[in-house]
Amino acid sequence: MTGPFAFAPGDGVFQAPLDGPVTVTRGFEPPSDRYAAGHRGVDLAGVPGQTVRSAGEGTVIFAGLVGGRPVVSVEHPGGVRTTYEPVAPTVVRGQVVSRGTPLGTLRPGHPNCPVTACLHWGLRTDDNVYLDPLTLLRPAQVRLLPLN
Repeated sequence: MTGPFAFAPGDGVFQAPLDGPVTVTRGFEPPSDRYAAGHRGVDLAGVPGQTVRSAGEGTVIFAGLVGGRPVVSVEHPGGVRTTYEPVAPTVVRGQVVSRGTPLGTLRPGHPNCPVTACLHWGLRTDDNVYLDPLTLLRPAQVRLLPLN
């Protein structure tokens, strides 16, 4: 899905996955192509043991280890999914979640994290296009165009 989303970013459908102010320690750096290097999400400052919450309603499609790191993925209406890593899950695959539902607890050890723990938060479409998850938190920008 590369077209418009079925939700309006910043319309209250989504929230930050960590309580408190959002502090980005590393921003989104899209890869130049599907297999190139990049940073396919954002890193948010947190503390070990902090509750990680679902950014929006959806269904847990994965809760387990990927490459030795604990990951949770949630599929949302509109053809997007969010990922959360490193998170010790308290949810299971197939579980329906609401915005703000606890998914697990933040673990330390995310590479290059400048604080005691960082949450890597990702967003991608069903056809594997990675997007900046912070767009879920920003108000939609409206631009009027001429009719012709």
